[in-house]
Amino acid sequence: MGRFVDSFRQMEFDESLLKPGMTEAEKTEVRLANTPLQKSLKKRHLQMIAIGGSIGTGLFVGSGSALRTGGAASLPIAWVVVGTFLFAVIHALGELAVAYPVPGAFSAYATKFIDPSWGFAIGWNYVFLWLVVLPLEIIAAALTINFWDDTINSVAWVIIFYVLIMGINLFGVKGYGEAEFLFSLIKVVAICGFLILGIVLVCGGGPSGGFVGGEYYRDPGPFTNGFKGFCTVLVVASYALGGSELIGVTAAESENPRKTLPSAIKQVFWRLMLFYLGGLTLVSLLVQATDPRLLGSSSVDASASPFVIAIKNGGVKGLPSVMNVVILISVLSVGNSAVYGCSRTLTSLAAQGLAPSIFGYIDRMGRPIFGIILNGITGLLCFIVANRKIQSEVFTWLLAISGLCILFTWLTISICHIRFRLAMKAQGRSLKSLAFTSHAGFWGSVYAVVMMSLVLIAQFWTSVWPLHGKPNARVFFENYIGAPIFISFYIARKLWVRKFNEFTPLADIDLDGGRKDLDMDLLQQELAEEKAELQTKPLWFRFYKFWC
Repeated sequence: MGRFVDSFRQMEFDESLLKPGMTEAEKTEVRLANTPLQKSLKKRHLQMIAIGGSIGTGLFVGSGSALRTGGAASLPIAWVVVGTFLFAVIHALGELAVAYPVPGAFSAYATKFIDPSWGFAIGWNYVFLWLVVLPLEIIAAALTINFWDDTINSVAWVIIFYVLIMGINLFGVKGYGEAEFLFSLIKVVAICGFLILGIVLVCGGGPSGGFVGGEYYRDPGPFTNGFKGFCTVLVVASYALGGSELIGVTAAESENPRKTLPSAIKQVFWRLMLFYLGGLTLVSLLVQATDPRLLGSSSVDASASPFVIAIKNGGVKGLPSVMNVVILISVLSVGNSAVYGCSRTLTSLAAQGLAPSIFGYIDRMGRPIFGIILNGITGLLCFIVANRKIQSEVFTWLLAISGLCILFTWLTISICHIRFRLAMKAQGRSLKSLAFTSHAGFWGSVYAVVMMSLVLIAQFWTSVWPLHGKPNARVFFENYIGAPIFISFYIARKLWVRKFNEFTPLADIDLDGGRKDLDMDLLQQELAEEKAELQTKPLWFRFYKFWC
């Protein structure tokens, strides 16, 4: 008991690292680079954490509403389009995270490469996103149980799942990493199984028999609501892949970011696209867009999962229950990631002076305990499940507050990468000094910025003129209120500090502050040795290592 109580005592920051004459910006860099978070995440943890944060209700449940809105062809096409710029975003994040493995990742990069007020706005929007996601996912998990038994009060399941998620995160980052590894492994196995089953069902090998093929592409057609329907699906696809950026947040707690992050970054993208694109293509072939069971699709209604409907259509008994178990685990996994992502982002904001200093408190087990406590407090919103009348209304507006956060986060990562590359060029730095460089490069990030801007325009269009409806202020603010809130955070911070020009010129950006590999000679030697060793391997292995 004594050791347990002692574990909550603060791990003191080594003040000797702050040298006399340092500017506040330099002190912030030192604090970020030397937070006493535990560095115990291995490569397998990193890969599964990013997958776990992305594969959840967006894939298993939200894709149902996307299928109903856009039609069969919209699903795979929209995810391919989003995947092209997500590739650039993930690689840009990898380049920055390997060079600067700091907690909070993109909020810290925004402060460094763009503007402290931008870092404040994106950081707090990201925090609010996960604060809302936690109770929402707990409610979704409780309602998933109704698939088997709807006689038990959902509040009972809410209590169980709430205690489980908060308990996992109190075991520290090692406990979180192991739990997420297990959760994600189950999801990966289930999706691989569904891919095999889906191919069999499409070919007519299921109990119901009959070749399905592209029947649902002909009736009701590939695009049920034209171009506007496709734009709506494009927005859904962007949100569904949200959470993949968590790989950058884990950099500060990985054992060796230079060696573990590059491979994790590359493999995460391909695995996500395989699971999403493969699974949704099969769903579009097996489930009709006009299926009435899709009408209940929402983020907290697992009964409308197109994956479950596809298995039922195939006449496979027992497997719908198995898939529902996977949905339940996925929901809990995303809730688990919510506590992790939120608490670490708060730690970063506190270190930068953009959040109350109490959130910078890290105990002797490496837990940002007050960030976890804040998550626990807001997580109590999950008990709204006891009142079904106001539940939907409350979460609709809570999600609307940070509804555009994922796109703004990806946009921020790409802008930071562009500024980083331009600063490298302005200061005469070689890309050879980087342990990992983005395969998409500078122009990949430019492409990502352009594409995400178009997605934001598409969402504005579908928010002002919604499908099958006239312009409606309520619908607009439900879908787009995140934009004015983000801008309000940015302007409010400017007015508070009364510093209206904090934009750092490229030549003045401190490219060494927060870097881990400052011994360039040693880094170059290690990279040369690794490259020489790779050259001894077969061509297929070198090709695999380049992409994965």
